[in-house]
Amino acid sequence: MGTDMTLSPLAPKGGFPTLPVIKGITFSAVAAGVKYADRNDVMLACAVAGSTVAGVFTKSATRAAPVLDCQEKLSVTLATDKPFAILVNSGNANAFTGSRGSGSVSAICQAVAEELNTDQACVFTASTGVIGEALPHDRIVAKISELNASLDANSAELAANAIMTTDTFAKGAAREIMIDGQPVKIAGFAKGSGMIAPDMATMLVYIFTDAKISQTMLQTILSQQTETTFNAITVDSDTSTSDSLMVIATGQSDAPEITTGQTADTFTAALHGVMLELAHLVIRDGEGATKFVTVKVTGAHSDASAKKVGLSIANSPLVKTAIAGEDPNWGRVVMAVGKAGEPADRDLLTISFGDILVAEKGWVSESYTEAAGAAYMKNDAITIHCDLGIGAGTSTVWTCDLTHQYITINADYRS
Repeated sequence: MGTDMTLSPLAPKGGFPTLPVIKGITFSAVAAGVKYADRNDVMLACAVAGSTVAGVFTKSATRAAPVLDCQEKLSVTLATDKPFAILVNSGNANAFTGSRGSGSVSAICQAVAEELNTDQACVFTASTGVIGEALPHDRIVAKISELNASLDANSAELAANAIMTTDTFAKGAAREIMIDGQPVKIAGFAKGSGMIAPDMATMLVYIFTDAKISQTMLQTILSQQTETTFNAITVDSDTSTSDSLMVIATGQSDAPEITTGQTADTFTAALHGVMLELAHLVIRDGEGATKFVTVKVTGAHSDASAKKVGLSIANSPLVKTAIAGEDPNWGRVVMAVGKAGEPADRDLLTISFGDILVAEKGWVSESYTEAAGAAYMKNDAITIHCDLGIGAGTSTVWTCDLTHQYITINADYRS
C-alpha cells in the first residue's frame, strides 16, 4: 500500500509541488504503526485561534465515526479564541466499528485538545483504510506529544504522504491571488485512489488559506464548488464511508475580508482551481488507471440530467474496459446514455472522441473511420463528448479506465 505501490503512469512528472506557506498553519507527521510498518501514518495540522472552518462530507448512510463527529462539531458555532487541529490516520477507517469508533474519536480528540491547550470541539479527525476493524487509537494517542513538538509550517508534504493508502503519489495544489494589492494564498493536499464516486468523492482533502472570510461564507463557497469538482469525479462508482473535505481560513493575510462582489469571485475561482486540480489528481491516481477520461455532455434536458448521463458513461464498466483496451467502441457509449434514465433521443444523439466525430443522427458518421478512432484511444488523455440535442443542459465529469490492476489491488487490499 501507499509508497509501496507502483507509481501511476498518469502521475504528475514533477512530483509533489512546492506549496506556499500558509500563515497560521503548521503540520507534522509520525509513524504510529496503525497498520503500516516503517512509514508515517498519522498527520496533524494546526491552525491559529480565530480561524474559520468549513467542511463537506460523505452522504453515505454508513458514515464512519470521525465523519459523524466532524459534522456534529461544524453544526454549532465554533470557538474564536482557541486553536484548531485536524488529526488524520491512514491504515484503518474507524468505520463500522460501533461504539468503539466514537470512543476512539473521543480519546484522540481529548488527547490532542490537552496537548494543544484547546477545546475538544476544535479538534477534527479523519481515518482512512480498512473498514470494520477497531482503530488502535492508543498508538495514535502515544504519538500526539511528538506530533506537537515537530509542527512546522513547511511540512505539508510530510502530512500529505502520511494519509495515503492505495495512493501511489501524494497530491498537492496551490493558488495565489491578489485582493486590493495584497496576496492571499490557498494550498491543499488530498488522498484518494479507489472507492471514488460522488456524494462526496471518496477521499480526504484538506485545504488551507490565509484569507479573512466568515465561516458562513466559506461554507457556502465550499459547498457550491464541490459539485463541479469532487462531486464530478468517479473511479469505480463506490461512495466511501469516510469522505471528508475541510477548508481552514486563518485570516492572517493583510488583504481585506472576503465578502461579496469581485473579491468573492476572485477567491472562489482560486479555491475552485485548487479543488479541481486535486480532484483530477485523484483520478490520475485511480487504482490501476492508465487513461484520464473527460466526459462532456451537452444538449441535455437540464444540467442535472446531463450530469446523470455523464456519470452513467463514466461509471460503465463496459465503457471503461473498452478504454483500457484502447477500443473505440462507441456502441457502449450509446448504451450508457440509454440506461441513464434521462431524456434522450437516439436520432438526435451526437458522439465524438476528442475532435473525431463518431456518430450522429442515430448512426455512425460518414466521416468516421475505425483507424482514426483506434489511434485516438492510444492517448493517455481521452475526451468523450455526447450531445443529446434536446436542450441546453451541460455537465463535465472525469473518470479513468478500468484495468486488471484495479482487481489486483482490491483483491489483496486487506492482506
